[in-house]
Amino acid sequence: MSFDMQDLRHLTLDIDDRGVATLQIANGTSLNILDSDTIVEFTRTLRALARNADIRVLVLRGTGDKAFIGGANIKELAKLQPDTAVAFITRLHDLCEAVRDFPVPTIARLSGWCMGGGLELAAAADIRIADTDAHFAMPEVRIGIPSVIHANLLSRLIGEGNTRWLLLTGASIDATRAQAWGFLNEVVENRKLDDAIAHTVGELLEGGPVAMRTQKALLRAWEDPSIERGLKTSIAMFGESYAGPEPDAYMTRFFERKAASKKLA
Repeated sequence: MSFDMQDLRHLTLDIDDRGVATLQIANGTSLNILDSDTIVEFTRTLRALARNADIRVLVLRGTGDKAFIGGANIKELAKLQPDTAVAFITRLHDLCEAVRDFPVPTIARLSGWCMGGGLELAAAADIRIADTDAHFAMPEVRIGIPSVIHANLLSRLIGEGNTRWLLLTGASIDATRAQAWGFLNEVVENRKLDDAIAHTVGELLEGGPVAMRTQKALLRAWEDPSIERGLKTSIAMFGESYAGPEPDAYMTRFFERKAASKKLA
């Protein structure tokens, strides 16, 4: 099985002889942060893999165990204006849609921090397996912007009340709570995480390849059409949020607090 990997600069890809693809963020950031270059490459690679009829399962993961994805690059977010904000969030939307559209089962391997756009990407996957050290947050309101696009999926996964708590507080929850809320399918110790992933992959491979693709298509067809309306509306509202002063003020505060904490360390 072959796939042209020579152009991958921010990701690594492995496809085994069973048709199990593992796509890993490898962009040199300690928290696997999503910048535009990584987002574009990630989306392009997912769309190409989706056309490969031999792929049977896709595993998404970060490099290391410090984070799955620590969110979008806040330095890039801080430079956005209303028009460029729409362009940025559209790119992130397209990445999450590439996961949501993927024609075979997808598993998010969640170790350490999973925040913002990373949590939305995980929400777009079919199955989420985490270690006991994992933490989850949608902290956008704390930097002066709303949580948008695939945060729209959360109420289906964790309920309306828990979604409101997560998006309005911006606070984090641990893996135990995330599993109790219904976001996680399984939580194991870090040393057992890859074994848990492998076990679920094995279960998925028991299904017929054509039946699996048909089931994935049906699951997508059964989704509430209001999801699509919410995604479209949220892109426009994200751009509008940059017309006011809050993103600049709150992101400046974030950078100042981060600089102060480094001086104290």
